[in-house]
Amino acid sequence: MSRLRGWGACALALALVGGQAANAEGVTIRFTCGGGDVSDTPCVRAAQEWAELTGNRVQLVSMPFSGTEQLALYQQLLGSRSPDIDVMTIDSVWPGVLGDHLVDLAGHLPADLTDGQFPRVVDNNIVEGRMVALPAFADVSILYYREDLLEKYDRPVPETWDELTETAAYIQREERAAGNRGMWGYAFQGRSYEGLTVNALEWLLSEGGSNYIDADGRVDVLSAPAERALTRAAGWVGTISPPGTLNYTEEEARAVFQNGNAVFMRNWSYAWALGQNANSAVRGKIGVTLMPRGEGGGHVSGLGGWGLAVSRYSRHPEQAASLVAHLGGYEAQKRAAIERSAMPTFEALYDDPEVLAAVPFMAELREPLANAMPRPASETRTLYPRFTTAVFSRTHRALSGESTADEALQGLNRDLLRISRRGW
Repeated sequence: MSRLRGWGACALALALVGGQAANAEGVTIRFTCGGGDVSDTPCVRAAQEWAELTGNRVQLVSMPFSGTEQLALYQQLLGSRSPDIDVMTIDSVWPGVLGDHLVDLAGHLPADLTDGQFPRVVDNNIVEGRMVALPAFADVSILYYREDLLEKYDRPVPETWDELTETAAYIQREERAAGNRGMWGYAFQGRSYEGLTVNALEWLLSEGGSNYIDADGRVDVLSAPAERALTRAAGWVGTISPPGTLNYTEEEARAVFQNGNAVFMRNWSYAWALGQNANSAVRGKIGVTLMPRGEGGGHVSGLGGWGLAVSRYSRHPEQAASLVAHLGGYEAQKRAAIERSAMPTFEALYDDPEVLAAVPFMAELREPLANAMPRPASETRTLYPRFTTAVFSRTHRALSGESTADEALQGLNRDLLRISRRGW
């Protein structure tokens, strides 16, 4: 999961009419750009542009901010075969969940549209040979850090979780002693929701573990890497991470970091552009690097991003697919990268001078994106919501101290064994 600020989102229905609105031959395509607030975003402007070019009309459909609530609404609409939404913006873990209700775009899009895009990102949207979504933008998790504070205390950028923990604790202690009582070491996403699943899988894989499912599709929870990773993370809460971390999503973590009250932060690429705003307390002081590695693994970043899909129940699938092609095209992705630091899925944009002028570290994200960790959505298909709920619920219990790491993993093992009996 990644935040949709890379594209923007909509809090209320908003009709957008193209220049040829009076053309009786045009149709109205209803689409989403995610959830939450919306104003002048690349997604909206690209849709307006398409309407002007084609003589059709577009209408932005209201969606809730929460990804969990968005998925529930999509499932309700698609389950009832409603034609109310033609084009949907979907999370990278939803193709397998929603795929049966989505149009196979392979026969509707230009054959070369995915040329030059990262294969892993494109393949993430293919379910049983059907291309059910086109990438809109990608994302990987990034470790943000205060360049000025690491320089002040002569500390290197951490390579491992243990180094991050030690450096975060040291700078937090020194800053508080100097009078900055609100300083914390590490801000991350600890709420019981999808973002915690991504964090947990990053911790686990960076220790050399699996993503709780082995190569043969069997449950693989009880391991030394899993217990080591979860024990360490639980130790952060209340020490280098605020107690409120237990209710943090990406935005709460960003607020702490952007207000100057954290040394390190785990977040997605969208936070860079916001951190450079004129009202940001850390403007010009932010560094980015790979997520830390554990004892037995490497640097692991979760694969995020969103795709564009066409409902099987759309009355205008050809026009809807045309809008998808425009929204996910090279130029639209370039604008989103420059304006919102959204990670494009076209490899060439990582060398584009205009993109690099706006987001200097973009080129450094090419390799992490090519090797990013997908969540096991393709393995679990329609059972993924049950899988992730079990993971984030049990992980949250360990972070909050309601259970030990071992107890949480034992419970998760039971949960996933029960879910997998349905056959994934």
